[in-house]
Amino acid sequence: MNPAQGEQGRREGAASQAARDRVPRVDPYGFERPEDFDYASYEEFFSTYLVILTRRAIKWSKLLKGSSSVQKSMRVKRYIRKGVPLEHRARIWMGVSGAQAQMEQNPGYYHRLLQGERNDSLEEAIRTDYYSPAMLGLKTDQEVLGELVRMKIPAVADLMEGHGVLWTLVVSRWFICLFIDILPVETVLRIWDCLFNEGSKIIFRVALTLIKQHQAFILEATSFPDICDKFKQITKGNFVTECHTFMQKIFSEPGSLSMTTITKLRESCRARLLTQGFQDGPLRRKVFKMVVLR
Repeated sequence: MNPAQGEQGRREGAASQAARDRVPRVDPYGFERPEDFDYASYEEFFSTYLVILTRRAIKWSKLLKGSSSVQKSMRVKRYIRKGVPLEHRARIWMGVSGAQAQMEQNPGYYHRLLQGERNDSLEEAIRTDYYSPAMLGLKTDQEVLGELVRMKIPAVADLMEGHGVLWTLVVSRWFICLFIDILPVETVLRIWDCLFNEGSKIIFRVALTLIKQHQAFILEATSFPDICDKFKQITKGNFVTECHTFMQKIFSEPGSLSMTTITKLRESCRARLLTQGFQDGPLRRKVFKMVVLR
């Protein structure tokens, strides 16, 4: 290393330490930042993002002024895609997801549930089969993602198939955790803003954007372990940290993606999985341990 490179390294180290001293170890949402958190890059990003947050907060306050409820509309959809301010998130999520309506239609249900009362139809409406014992919904949506990749990013699909890599092995945590502990928390919350309003197609948009944006990087993989490692790496870095730009990308990068297309793919993938007998208990537990508990 020459003296100039050494001096540059020392300056970068000092800047990183200064940013670490200024940025709290615990984020505004109560999560402790990971050990490898890039404080300097985050501070640089947030200095510009704060301006956007302030502007959005003013617009949301005007939109919600004098209103006791939030109704879905094109304007609300546009606002949500640009981000919901923290102070309004609870109200917006409850409204657009339908949770507020369910709560008003079933007053006191939570307390009755604690006392042992059950409403099977309400629970079924709330719970998806991602988290059912068979986890069939989870596996179905991973297969749907595989089909979408084959349609939109065929080179990556061919790479996965050529090395025998199951989608379960690389994206299960994306679906089970809805990207929490996978992507930066500000980005996750922006994803959830849209997820509660537009439904599960947002999960596929995020996944496809991550894969398509890093297609060349993924295609450098030459082995099974290499592919798995590439998929871990694509969830880190400035692309996912800069959440405002990232959210713009998820609505442009994958192209057209209708709920009708996803529903049809779910039906065909689910039927195929049932024919293959995926609900076999030992196989399901093996996959769960390999992917989720590692």
